[in-house]
Amino acid sequence: MNSALKQSAQKEQPAKTMQAVNKMLARVEISSEQIPLLAETAFAFKAPQHFIEQIKKQPTADNPLLKQILPVAAELDSVPGYSEDPVADLTFNPQPSLIHKYHGRALMIASPKCDIHCRYCFRRHFPYEEQVNQRHWQSALDAVKADSSIHELILSGGDPMSLSENALMKLIRLIDDIEQIKTLRIHSRTPVAAPDQAPRQQFLSWLKNTRLKVVLVVHCNHADELSTQTEALFNLYRQAGVTLLNQSVLLKGVNDNVETLQQLSHKLFEQGVLPYYLNQLDKVAGSAHFEVNDEQAIALHKELRGLLPGYLLPKLVKDIVGRSSKTPLA
Repeated sequence: MNSALKQSAQKEQPAKTMQAVNKMLARVEISSEQIPLLAETAFAFKAPQHFIEQIKKQPTADNPLLKQILPVAAELDSVPGYSEDPVADLTFNPQPSLIHKYHGRALMIASPKCDIHCRYCFRRHFPYEEQVNQRHWQSALDAVKADSSIHELILSGGDPMSLSENALMKLIRLIDDIEQIKTLRIHSRTPVAAPDQAPRQQFLSWLKNTRLKVVLVVHCNHADELSTQTEALFNLYRQAGVTLLNQSVLLKGVNDNVETLQQLSHKLFEQGVLPYYLNQLDKVAGSAHFEVNDEQAIALHKELRGLLPGYLLPKLVKDIVGRSSKTPLA
């Protein structure tokens, strides 16, 4: 793209962002005048229709689903302790597309894209242009194959399920050919945010024949995100032998109360998904307005423990750079 076209595209982006945001706000019957919106941002607004349809209409912007996707002026605040690489992905990045922090498992950035842009995303500043391309896949997998200690490969992103089904299956079949890999774990927001776009035909066919143990970790923060469509998709995956887990992020104004977390665990289980992690916020620049401090988080989790059976209680964890695993807080 030449410089004139690039400058024109940069000028159009804020206008398109505001047009999309205002259309969504009109649907949920909220005036944009009530919210200090952020139009110009490198991390653009993006939300699939299914997720938008789950947002309940109400006269204020104090909505748990809306808050997760709405670009607001608070994202420009500079807050000590918040950075562009809060979990040191680039420190544990032996080559493009591959992150290797923990013993026995490695993580592959399979796609630079997501079907939804969550405003608290810890990779919102990740240099995908330099890191993620299909041409990197084979070299990353060769590095995995060369390390006999790695027996589990995690597909992340972006979102691996934002790939076309053909591209996703190409990558998965390459992984299936690595004999030392016993478990394939896929982290994806797509089955919750955009279940109509999640892989089905080829993926389900492969699942019935693979030797791999397949774990799908979905990302849902609030019971309102779940629908009849998500339940139907989870049923298909579960019947094909996939282990279904959920991880949430504890977010101020979204799910930082016991009632909401309790409802989430119960609804996940109704749809065949086990609560797995309740993550403390990774301190990525632009997300400080979502922070719930550790003391509050621990108190919430303690109260939640008294209300849920053990199998529905997610582990409260925090990613601390340099540790050999995520750190339990309670």
